[in-house]
Amino acid sequence: MPARSFLLILLALAGPSVCAADQPPPPTSVRVGAAAVELEADDDMVIGGSILPYKIKGQEGKLRAVATVVEKPGAGKVCVVACDVLMLNRDLLDPVTEEIAKALGIPEANVLINCTHTHHAPSTVTIHGYARDEVFCRRVQKAIVKSARDADAKLKTGAATAHFRLGEESSVGQNSRLLLKDNSIFWIGPRDDTVRPTGPFDPELPVLAFRGANDKPLAVLFNHSTHTIGGRTPGRSPAFYGLAAQELETELGGTFLFLEGASGSTHNLSSTAAENTIRIKQAVKDALVKTAPLPVARVTAVKKPFKFKVRTFDEAKEEAAVSAYCKTRAGKQAEAYTDVFRAQRKVLAPKQGEERTTWVQVMLIGDVAFVGVPAEFFTVLGQDIKRRSPFRYTYIAELANDYIGYLPDKKAFELGGYQTWTGLHSFAERDTGERMVDAVVTMLEELAKK
Repeated sequence: MPARSFLLILLALAGPSVCAADQPPPPTSVRVGAAAVELEADDDMVIGGSILPYKIKGQEGKLRAVATVVEKPGAGKVCVVACDVLMLNRDLLDPVTEEIAKALGIPEANVLINCTHTHHAPSTVTIHGYARDEVFCRRVQKAIVKSARDADAKLKTGAATAHFRLGEESSVGQNSRLLLKDNSIFWIGPRDDTVRPTGPFDPELPVLAFRGANDKPLAVLFNHSTHTIGGRTPGRSPAFYGLAAQELETELGGTFLFLEGASGSTHNLSSTAAENTIRIKQAVKDALVKTAPLPVARVTAVKKPFKFKVRTFDEAKEEAAVSAYCKTRAGKQAEAYTDVFRAQRKVLAPKQGEERTTWVQVMLIGDVAFVGVPAEFFTVLGQDIKRRSPFRYTYIAELANDYIGYLPDKKAFELGGYQTWTGLHSFAERDTGERMVDAVVTMLEELAKK
């Protein structure tokens, strides 16, 4: 047989395998790595999340830093970390972000660090009647970095495909700023005189899943918007969202990362933590089985400084508002709570009008956008971003990269209530929330044009 004919026969026989090897990867293909590192806590640490300091014994589940690194070879790489703590200021997070960026070889803008806002972990912020626990804060910093490094190390074996589904869970929370018959806004205490909610509840529960060769989840990100309060036991806890994530890992495999959404105005006021854990697990499972392939053309992020001012306030009006509510609704703690808010205002009084700088961020994985805002963001503001975003699937990760207190909308300030009282929990100018929405929407629009 002539050599040329023999060669043609060989090429014909090898054709399918050669073509398969030369085929580009599917548009859903990415590399993903995920890891969780436990946060070490003990019974001597003050818990963050209440008005007065207190300590608790024991723990359920794990307090964790959970990282997911997503890379589209040649088209970008990002790192998302969620921490089971109340919140973290940028003096703790800026150096951690820098270290992660250097270790992973990515821009600092491509690192998003979110706090799940559990109210059952040692204090990581100075607020109300207690300071942050510096020992625990250092442990959190180290765990964040380690989780990111560990996740990044798994990229080499993390070939995956991206899948997405917008799920829903409408029963674990509600707008908790209830109008009461005396025209006050509910915070704590009796609410048998409730008239109506004063804002929306966002039931959206997006699920972004990365599946390996066996179609099993390697990493799953999910997002929801209710205050992370409620454990099944009195001890330290990641609360119902974190418990759901850890139980889903046991049942389904992979690493589950929860991103806290815009929940400054929403709480669970009725069901138990045990029931909420079940409901969140089921909602995530329901979404997982219905996920559709998500093309990922790029993985990128933008992070920009955002300036705001400490609000000016009328001390007499603030004192009257806090005192009136606490005397009516706070029972035996009325005087102690009023004293705490008064002390916080003394700290802020000389800082009125002071300009400060924080961060806003947009992260894009395919056409799914995550917006990082550094506050307890009111749900109505988060929904405004979603509606105005050029990306159909846009979600909020509050308490990201910094903490600047509650950011209510203008209507909420007019109504009053705890989230608007001046203190270390709420100190930004009244229009800061709306200005932040505008800034983020501009970033989203710019990213869509690239």
